[in-house]
Amino acid sequence: MNRPLLPPPNRHSHERLLSPHDSRDLWRFAGTCTLLVCVATGMAFGQAITIDKQGNATNGASASVDRRFAQIQPTNVPLSKDSMNAKTRQEVIRVMQAEQGFAMRPFPRGRKGLTLVANGKLTPAGEDYLSMATAQGLCAKPGDRVVLTDVKIENSKIVFDLNGGPDVKHRFLRHIQIGAGQNTTPVVQTNDQEATGARLTLEFKGGVPELTGSQVKALLAPMISFDVKTPIQAFTDTLPPQLKDAILNHHVLVGMSTDMVLFAKGQPQSKSREVEGQMPFEEWIYGKPPKDIEFVRINGNRVIRVEIAKMGEPPVIYTKDEVEGLMRTDGTPVYTADAPGTHTVQMGDVQRDPNTQAPTAPPSLRKPGESLPDNGGQKVGEMKPVQFPKQKPDDSPNARPKVPPAAPPAQPSQSASQAPVAPASESGNATISGEDESRPANSNPTTNSTQPH
Repeated sequence: MNRPLLPPPNRHSHERLLSPHDSRDLWRFAGTCTLLVCVATGMAFGQAITIDKQGNATNGASASVDRRFAQIQPTNVPLSKDSMNAKTRQEVIRVMQAEQGFAMRPFPRGRKGLTLVANGKLTPAGEDYLSMATAQGLCAKPGDRVVLTDVKIENSKIVFDLNGGPDVKHRFLRHIQIGAGQNTTPVVQTNDQEATGARLTLEFKGGVPELTGSQVKALLAPMISFDVKTPIQAFTDTLPPQLKDAILNHHVLVGMSTDMVLFAKGQPQSKSREVEGQMPFEEWIYGKPPKDIEFVRINGNRVIRVEIAKMGEPPVIYTKDEVEGLMRTDGTPVYTADAPGTHTVQMGDVQRDPNTQAPTAPPSLRKPGESLPDNGGQKVGEMKPVQFPKQKPDDSPNARPKVPPAAPPAQPSQSASQAPVAPASESGNATISGEDESRPANSNPTTNSTQPH
């Protein structure tokens, strides 16, 4: 068997070989170049909008943020340059302890809580604020009553615990038991309930200065209002002016939440639940004839339709959302027309309006724009009525096959001695009255049962 001889390796062939380390560097360089090309292509064909941690839009673009989680307007309260003494400290704690107010912003749960700089901004704000509220849950919504259950004054900040605070009571003592052997008793008795309070920290640059209770309340005004208000006043103060006027004038607008409707109109006279297409909704009815009747249609937690019926006039129907733009910081709706080079993607379950939007197309294996081949005018792929076979007249569900009757079997010849025995007479088989019926009858049925004379 002849085998070709390979040339002997020389010095130049060893120099051309790459080590594993050089191969990894080459792959990293190629990946970096590919990533730079993709980023450059995306920047050329798309527009990126970024919201920073302060709730402001960057990259020269304007974005809309929910005003409840946007950055606050800083206060302007004159502060002293002197440090707080012991007497002022006790006075502030006495005034602020157990004080009640109304929340102006959502207060998320958790030990970290919100941090407000005196005459400054709120941290976190914008997207981080919303993420904290979503992950931890809310302790109080805008307009809810809150109670300052604990006040702690430290070197450069004042910590307020709202509605019991975020810490569980007796966090360490609840794990300690005293006793001997198996007979132990816990130091404190707890019900193991989860803490649902919030925390708000008021920070000062350079230490806590000389303050009064009124100054502390003025610094906390963007977050908590300590004025004497009714519940509807406390709720409407957290809303835009146009929406506030609508609620105070008892008007319902499309896009309002159920809380807004209840503050504006109160409890409805009647409710009804219906389904239109595939969308369930709830109809709240206000008024009775001959007065004006207002039908408020609610889907989920939002008003989607308002119908006002007056005597002798055609009903007036409103379906355009008027609240969505008012709740944004820039006064624009959440979903605007796509700018050149951008595309809006709706996250989660997309709600379709059956009156203005077509239903979603069923899934198909065809490509976009592909049409079915022509089959001579025959429709392919459509369900046709099911045709059952016709039943014949002689068929029946429980019919049995007809079998001709079999011939009777031949009887064997009988001899004279095997002649059939005549049955006994009734007098012979009858029992005598008063005798035991269990006594066996006469074994010979042919004998006469009468006695001889």
